[in-house]
Amino acid sequence: MKENKETAKRTQFLLFWGQWFVLMLLPCFGTSACDKVNSDSLLSLALQAPLNLNWSSSTDCCLWEGITCGPGDQGHVVRLWLPRRGLTGVINPSITNLTHLTHLNLSHNSFLGSLPEDLFSSLSSLQVIDLSFNRLIGRLPPSNKISQLQVLNLSSNFFNGTIPSSILVPSVSIFNVSNNSFSGSIPIDNGSNHTSLTFLDLSYNKLNDTIPPGIGLCSKLQVFRAGFNSLSGSLPDEIFNLADLRQLSLPVNSLTGPINDGIMNLTNLQILEIFSNQFSGPIPSQIGSLSRLENLLLHVNNLTGPLPLSLANSTKLSALNLRVNNLTGDLSSFNFSPLQRLTTLDLGNNYFTGEFPKSLYSCKSLTAIRLTENQLTGQISPEIVALESLAFLSISTNNMTNATGALRILKGCKNLTSLILSNNFPFEPVPDDKSLGDLDGFQSLRVFSLGGCQFTGQVPTWLAKLKNLQVLDLSFNLITGSVPGWLASLPNLFYIDLSNNLLQGGFPNDLCGMPVLTSKEASDNVDRSYLELPVFVKPNNATDQQYNQLSNLPPAIYLSNNSLNGSIPIEIGRLKFIHVLDLSHNKFSGSIPDQISNLTNLEKLDLSYNNLSGEIPVSLKGLHFLSSFSVAYNDLQGLVPSGGQFDTFTISSFEGNPGLCGPLTPKRSCHQSPQSPPQVLEVTRRSKTQTILIALVFGIFFGIGFGIGFSMDDKKIPIIGWRRK
Repeated sequence: MKENKETAKRTQFLLFWGQWFVLMLLPCFGTSACDKVNSDSLLSLALQAPLNLNWSSSTDCCLWEGITCGPGDQGHVVRLWLPRRGLTGVINPSITNLTHLTHLNLSHNSFLGSLPEDLFSSLSSLQVIDLSFNRLIGRLPPSNKISQLQVLNLSSNFFNGTIPSSILVPSVSIFNVSNNSFSGSIPIDNGSNHTSLTFLDLSYNKLNDTIPPGIGLCSKLQVFRAGFNSLSGSLPDEIFNLADLRQLSLPVNSLTGPINDGIMNLTNLQILEIFSNQFSGPIPSQIGSLSRLENLLLHVNNLTGPLPLSLANSTKLSALNLRVNNLTGDLSSFNFSPLQRLTTLDLGNNYFTGEFPKSLYSCKSLTAIRLTENQLTGQISPEIVALESLAFLSISTNNMTNATGALRILKGCKNLTSLILSNNFPFEPVPDDKSLGDLDGFQSLRVFSLGGCQFTGQVPTWLAKLKNLQVLDLSFNLITGSVPGWLASLPNLFYIDLSNNLLQGGFPNDLCGMPVLTSKEASDNVDRSYLELPVFVKPNNATDQQYNQLSNLPPAIYLSNNSLNGSIPIEIGRLKFIHVLDLSHNKFSGSIPDQISNLTNLEKLDLSYNNLSGEIPVSLKGLHFLSSFSVAYNDLQGLVPSGGQFDTFTISSFEGNPGLCGPLTPKRSCHQSPQSPPQVLEVTRRSKTQTILIALVFGIFFGIGFGIGFSMDDKKIPIIGWRRK
C-alpha cells in the first residue's frame, strides 16, 4: 500500500516540482557589487530574523545567504530565496525597492499582516512568487503588471476576499492559493487565455459559485483541485475537453447532477475525487475505459445502480471508495480478481446483497476492506487468510452468522490491526474460544468491535492476551457478570465501551489503574498511528464522529445502561488521562468522589440516572476542559457550584435532584421553602422499596393507587464503524 501511495504521489506532483526546479535554475551570473538601495532594503528584512541570517552591512549583499544578483555591474538583486528561516513580523514595504526581482520565496516562515499594497505593481518582473505557509491576511493587492509570472503559491495563509482574475495572467503555469479564506468565483473567464496553466489548486477556501465553462480552455491543465469549498451546479461539459488532465479533485462541495459519460474522454485521468457532493444517477457504465485510473473516490453522494462491470478493466486502481451512496446489486457476482493493485476498498453504507465476494481473496495487495451496512449474508471463508497484507476489516451491520467460526478464521490474518464486526451474529453466544488469544492469533489487533450483536455470556477472558489492544467495544449486547478488572492488565488499552449490557457488581478498583489512563509515560508510548480507513464513533446518541487515526480518539470508559451498583471508588482519581467517563443509567450510590477533580483532562462526565447522594463537589469546577456534564436524576442536595465550566452548563445537567438549589434549579435560593404543598408527591427516582412504601401510604390515606413507571427512550447504537456518514 505504501509503495502504491508513493507512486501516486510522485505521479501527482511530478509536473509541479519538475516545472518548479526548471524555473529555479538561473544562468551563471558574473559577480557584481550590490547597490545601496538593494542592500538597505534587504537589511530591513534581516532585522526580523537576526539570529537566522548571516547578513552584514560590511559585506556585499550579493554574497549573502539566499541572495542572487543579476549580471553586469548594476548590483540588482534578482533572487530572494529565504524559506524556513524563522522570519517574523510584517513583510517590510522596503521589499518593493527590489524592482529587478524575478524570484521571491519567503515560504514556511511566520510573516503576519497584509502584503504591501504596491508589491505586485512595483515588482513587475516577478516570475516566481512563493509566500506559502505564513500567517498573511487581507486581500490581494492589484496585480495587473506581473505579466511574466509563471509560478504563484500563496497557499496556507489567511487571505480573504475574491481572487482577482488579473493575477492569473496568461504566462502562469502553476497557481496555488489553497487553504485560505478566498470567496467568490474561480478566476477564469470564458474568453481568457490560460493555455500555459498546468496546475490549479483552489481547495480549502470559501468559493461559492459554479465551475466556469472557461475551465475547458485551459488546454494544458493536468491538475485541477477545488475541493472543500461551497461550489454548486453541475460539472460543465467543457471540463471533459481537458485531455491532459491527470487529477480532478472537487470533494466536499455542493455539486449536483449526474456524472456525465463525457468523463471517459479524460483518458489520462489518474485521480478522480468528487466525494461528499450531491451527484446522482449511476456510475458511468464504461468508467473502466479510464485504464490509468488509480484513485476513484465517489463516496458520500446519491449515486444509484450497480457496480459497473467495466470497472474491472481499471487494473491500475489502488483505492476504490463508494461508501454512503445508494448502490445496489449482488456484490458477490462482481469479479474483483483483475484489480491486483487494489489496496483500499470501501463499499460501506449501500444496499449491496449477496455474500462476501470470494473474488476479493485474489486481490493480494488489499490492506483495508469496508463492507459495512449492506445486506450481505453468509459466513467468513477460510480463503480470506490469503490476504496477507490485510490490516483493516469492517463488515459490521450486515447479516453474517457464526461469530466464533469467523474469529477462528480471522486470527489467521496476522497483520490485522482493526476488526469491526458489530451488528451481526444476532443472539449468538459471545465467542469464548480460549485459543483465539493464542500467540498465533490477533496479536497485532488494536481496534476490536463486537457491539450490537446481542451476544449472551460474559466478557471473554481470552481478550486479556491481546496486549496490543487499544480500543474495545462490546456495547449493546446481553453480556452478564461483572466488569472484569483484568482489563487493566492490557498495557495499551485506552478506550472501553461496555455500555448497554446486563453487567452487575461495582466499578472494579483495578480499572482505576489502567496504564494508559494513569501514566504519562505509558500514554506517550502507545502507538496510536494512522488507520487505513476512518472509524466512526457514535456514543450517547451524538453525531457520528470520524477518526482517521487513533491518536484523535478520546480516551474513554463507557459503562452506561447496566446494573452496576455500589459507590464510585475514590481511586477513580488516578485516571488522570481519561477524557470521557460515562457511568449513567446504573445504580451507583453514595457521594460523588472529590477525587474526580484530579481528572484534569476530562471533557465529558455523565453520572446521571443513578442513586448518588450528598453534594456536588465544588472542586469539579476546576476541570477546565469539561464541556459536557450531567448529574441529572440522582438524590443530590445542596448548592450547585458556580464558576469555571459550571457557568456553561444548562438546567438539564442538574434536573431530577429536588434537593439541589441554585440558579440552575427550580429552587433558585438555597433558603427558599419548598413550593409544593405537603400532600403532593414529588416525583423523583427512588429505590424500589421507597416507591412501594410511598404507594402504600398514599393508598391507605387517600384510597388512591399509584403506579410509577420508568421508561428509557435514549436507546443507543453500538459506537464503532457502522453509521451512515
